[in-house]
Amino acid sequence: MDFKPGALRGFLDARFGKSGHFEIEKISGGQSNPTYFVTHGDRRMVLRKKPAGPILPGAHAIEREYRVISALYPADVPVPRPVLLHEDPELLGTPFYLMERVEGRVFEDCALPELAPEERRDIWMALADAMALMHSVRPEDVGLGDYGKPGNYFERQIGRWTKQWRQSESDPIPALDKLAEWLPANLPEDDGMVRLAHGDFRMGNMLFHPTEPRVVAILDWELSTLGHPLADLGFCVVPWHSTPDEYGGILGRDQGALGIPCESEFVTRYMEGAPDSAPLLPFHKAFALFRFAVIFVGIADRARAGSAVAENAADVGPLAERFAERALEIVEGRAHAC
Repeated sequence: MDFKPGALRGFLDARFGKSGHFEIEKISGGQSNPTYFVTHGDRRMVLRKKPAGPILPGAHAIEREYRVISALYPADVPVPRPVLLHEDPELLGTPFYLMERVEGRVFEDCALPELAPEERRDIWMALADAMALMHSVRPEDVGLGDYGKPGNYFERQIGRWTKQWRQSESDPIPALDKLAEWLPANLPEDDGMVRLAHGDFRMGNMLFHPTEPRVVAILDWELSTLGHPLADLGFCVVPWHSTPDEYGGILGRDQGALGIPCESEFVTRYMEGAPDSAPLLPFHKAFALFRFAVIFVGIADRARAGSAVAENAADVGPLAERFAERALEIVEGRAHAC
């Protein structure tokens, strides 16, 4: 823990009244913003803060996370109820925010080994439904019209992540360099669709109902901005293009026996909830893998600097090259289809 719990307890006592019951527990896992369960009296909350140490400009934007859940909660999008944002770094060393703790299940492995085969399809379809619901909200209707720059989302994002890759002190990754050249040369025409783009919409960032196949909370909004909805869909189909040892993918597994839908079935379910969407193209999948790869590079850089959050951060670095290779398989027509 990189801060003194007593400081937080004093702050909460002053904000909500003194309580004889105070507990704080760091949540294991995660590669980004340190996260804790906090109990103060009868309030059960989750605390998210920026990590200690140097970070890249614009990274770990917990203030943006708080703003977006505050906007989406009244719109019935499944997000936790926001509690407060504290931007002064003096108290805990970095800014932080609190949100209500929601009970549910998190599935880190996309093969869903903890479930029976007949349950897995419904969980995946619930994921598609939650994404379509999120994308049904017009940002300007919930006060997020200025949450990012509208239009040319992919062009701007490719530029941003390419710059971050080139600023890294990582060892050379030729596949990532090749991908950084292919993407801007193969941009689809901008169709003007602007929605809230989560930025990392995947199974591990969802909280599912304790017993029902239903998303009760979409988590980890630090990469969110105004963007194109197909960016999120591209991220969400990455498991069909990565193996189990590549961040818990399902490539190479018997998806029929597991009860997991094909990628095309998942995409069709999403499109049923988002009928105005353009088709998902190889470009969108390659872009998703490219951004994941650069994120992995950043995690490896922080591991070398000693400021990574997760204990296994150093092991994530090699995934950058593997994800770049997977993206090239897609754009070169070498990927296996379900």
